[in-house]
Parts: sequence; C-alpha cells; structure tokens
Amino acid sequence: MTEALGFLRGRSYLFALLLTIALFIANVIAQPHFANPDNWPQQLATLAPVMLVALASTPAILSGGGGIDISVGPLAVLCNVLLVHTLLPHGIDSAWANVAILAAFGLAVGTINGLLVAVLRYEPVIATLCMFFVINGINLKVGATPKAAGSNWTTSLADQVGPVPGAVLVIGAAVVIWLLLGRTAYHRALYAVGGNDATAFSAGVNVAATRVIAYAIGGVFAAFAGIALTALVQASEAGASASYALVGITAVALGGTPLYGGRGGMVGSALGAIVLYLIQTFLGALSVAPEWLPVVYGGMLLLGVVVGSRAAAPRIATRQTAATA
Repeated sequence: MTEALGFLRGRSYLFALLLTIALFIANVIAQPHFANPDNWPQQLATLAPVMLVALASTPAILSGGGGIDISVGPLAVLCNVLLVHTLLPHGIDSAWANVAILAAFGLAVGTINGLLVAVLRYEPVIATLCMFFVINGINLKVGATPKAAGSNWTTSLADQVGPVPGAVLVIGAAVVIWLLLGRTAYHRALYAVGGNDATAFSAGVNVAATRVIAYAIGGVFAAFAGIALTALVQASEAGASASYALVGITAVALGGTPLYGGRGGMVGSALGAIVLYLIQTFLGALSVAPEWLPVVYGGMLLLGVVVGSRAAAPRIATRQTAATA
C-alpha cells in the first residue's frame, strides 16, 4: 500500500487516467458508436464547458491557502448569459470583440476574488461563496427567461472550424495561456506559494500578487467556459451555476490536485473533467435519471479527496514536523 501511494504521489494524475481508460471502454461497450470519429466534434463540444471550468478552478487551488474558487462555475454561466442577452442582441457579433470583452470581464471578477482572499484576508471559501451568490443573482435576474442565441459566431465551435473541432480551439486558448505562463517565473512562484507560502515569502516571492493573479487566470478561463457553453446549447443557461461549481472542484480533486495546493496541475484537472463527462455519458446510455448526476459527482468528489489525502499524507506529516521543530 505504501509503495502504491508513493507511486501515486509522483503521478498525481494517474488515478484519473486509469478511470478515463476504464470508463471509455465501458462507454464503447454500452454504445459501440461512441468511438466513431464522426462523433468526436460533438463529444468535444459537450466536454469543453466542463473541462474549461475544471481548468478555471485549478490555479486558485494550486496557489494554496485553501484557495477554492466556488464562483468559477457561476462566472462561466454569467458569461454565457451576457453573451446571449447583451452582447449579441446589441450587434456586438464579432468573435474577437466578444472574446476580448468576456475575457476582460472574467479577469476583473477573478481579480476581485483574489484581492478579497490575498489582500483583505477573507477565507477563500467565504469570499468566493459571496461572489457565487452575487453572480448567481445576476444570472437569475438577467437570464430569468431563457433566450435562444440565434445565428452567431459560436455555432461552428460546437462542430468544426475547417478541419479542426471547434471545441479544440476554445480549450486550446486556455492551454496556450497556461503553457506560456509555464515559461515564466510566475509559474514557479505559483507552485512555491502553494507548497509553502512562508518559505516562498522568505525567498522574495510576492505571495499576495501570486494568488491574485491565480484567481484572475481562473476568471479568464471561466469566460472561455461560458463561450463553450454558449456554443453547445445556443441559448442562455442561467440556472446551471450550482452544477458547474460542483463539477469544477470535483474534476480538480479527481485529477490529483490536492486542496492544500502546490502540487498537481492542468493535466490532472483535464483528465478529471473527462472522467465526469464519461460518467455522464455512461449513465445516459444506461437510462439513469439525470437527477442522479449530482449524487454521482458528490461521490466522485469524496473519492478524489480521499485518494488525494491518502497520497499526500506523508507530505502533510513532514510539514507538521517542520512546523514544530
């Protein structure tokens, strides 16, 4: 058992990878057409909002300090609502303009969350829960009546843009941003702060700024999730805030990123999102009622936290020993 946990600690994404393989095989058995390449653009379009919410939830958790951003899901839905109810009806139908406006909006909301947590010292769960309620209220007010998006530039993102599945472009935008950050000093600072903020501060890292930027990045990725959601449903989905908040955190936990921060990353979160998508598809193939999905997601979150905490136990013990030395 100890050797297995040691193996997992070096490969935090492995649990989600094994689940992905098992669930993919189960889906192919339940519905043989599942693996047909002709279906991949639509399947990726369905996966994209879930994966992007998971990616958006990751930076805050990596930054440590209990940095769980509960508002990421509602923010993605709000970007969907703003796009359908405000931007497109007012003639702002340029893809570049829409992406820039929504990304700036997500950046602003994420920055506010980061300031509440890192500067004003609110507990991350409390700060982002307050933002959750604010954003959810706006969603229900602005998008009280579901509205069809009509003909717009996001339609192709649910299918193909030339030879490329449209969802790949939306997910790829977040991936490119993260890869570019990986070539900067900020990426190292983020993991250092998440691993031990006191040590990082002693080494000259600006802990507050690092955490604010982490929340801001999550806000931008949430905006991309809102665009992917619009492409998928071609309507406003104001009532989806709570479900996406749960999905994001569950995917991160399943992907092996521990909630204390400093370890894990986007690969694990993406795999966690794929696991949730495959579970949803498999349950649908078995004609299980959709009402059971939150129960399954909650169970998967519990499983991810348990596996992650067991794998991280030696590290936590080392921290506690160092703190009392």
